[in-house]
Amino acid sequence: MSRLRIHQLGFYIMVMLFITGCSKVDYIKVDNPAYLRVFNSLNYVQTLDSKDQEVPFLAMLIDPVMDGNGMPVSTTILGDFLDQRAPYAPPYPSHIGNSTSVNNPEYPGKEDVLVGPVLNGFDLSSWAQIPSGKHRIVFMFRPKNSVPFFNLEPKLKTKVLIDTTIVLDEKEVYTLNVLQKDYQTKKNGVLLRHENFYKLPLSDSLVYVNFYNLSSKGYWQADYTQKGGGLGNKGALGEGIRDRVNVFYSLYRKNNAESGLSNYLGKYLGEMKRNTGEADVSPYYSFPLFADPLSDGIYTDIWQRLDVLAPGMDPSSKPYGGIDQRTNNNWAPISCFSNGTVRPAITSDENSVFLPNMIVNIHSGKYNPRSFATVNTIEIVNGNVYLTTIQRKYAPPIYK
Repeated sequence: MSRLRIHQLGFYIMVMLFITGCSKVDYIKVDNPAYLRVFNSLNYVQTLDSKDQEVPFLAMLIDPVMDGNGMPVSTTILGDFLDQRAPYAPPYPSHIGNSTSVNNPEYPGKEDVLVGPVLNGFDLSSWAQIPSGKHRIVFMFRPKNSVPFFNLEPKLKTKVLIDTTIVLDEKEVYTLNVLQKDYQTKKNGVLLRHENFYKLPLSDSLVYVNFYNLSSKGYWQADYTQKGGGLGNKGALGEGIRDRVNVFYSLYRKNNAESGLSNYLGKYLGEMKRNTGEADVSPYYSFPLFADPLSDGIYTDIWQRLDVLAPGMDPSSKPYGGIDQRTNNNWAPISCFSNGTVRPAITSDENSVFLPNMIVNIHSGKYNPRSFATVNTIEIVNGNVYLTTIQRKYAPPIYK
């Protein structure tokens, strides 16, 4: 059965019919809402060192009701089947209608709930409406099956991962990460970030990005064999990066042997520090949407490469290319190219990890495609990298 998400634009829709069948979903008006998005960033793999850890598959309960034995019997808000997050969180709710699995790579994700509006031009339909105020939030381990949480056997509803409180202000936007905070002790926790992108005077001709290192304390210093052995598609990043690094960027044309834009090669963006304790918003850095002088001001095919380097190093001092992904935690490249699953023709660099392009190219108005600037967040968590892209609303396509 197909699912739809209701998007509130100045009014509330209380009941809707599914595309097929006669089932209905009752939506309760949320007074004085805040907007919340949740990622399960517990990305550890099962190794000999972590074999006793629970599989990081979760149920999120906001303001649960517990029985006398501390087992939840109901909850005001449920985010079930919360799986490990996907590498890319696109600027639209892409998971609605995906019935191939109940697993949810984020909250709200597949959940049929009221979501955020267009706020100062930014589409918040990937954030759920939550009543503002103080809330108890409990994350519980659950079996990796398709049985809804409250239908599980009682003994399977007792494994609490995190039990804490959060405070959400009215009409404010929040991103919450569930994290492993200490690699040796396996201590877990949450980090609630109060976003500010929708309050900033951002230009629609610039692409913005900020960075967070949310890795566990001690991850990068840990023995290589503890991290799952081969690094695979994590590139040099899989071994971890130092707690304090610098980030540089370069811009390239898509499939051109001489693709580097001479004015945008090895440019310094800023410093990134490991932080899983303070929810400060990192500064946004920018580059021009139409940096390529050959672009027509409507469409551009440039892509981005980021180099994460230890202090004292710059892009000219690192080892480009080669098949040895181990760089002693001094360097890790990230390439934002196409949809993140293909590699540019100009590089055979085995050290890089690949994510989608930060520029969105889509049919809009009479142009197909048209390029749009976005606001992006890159989060590095224990050898994995995640990209979240936020976009302003754009004109719908005009079909001739």
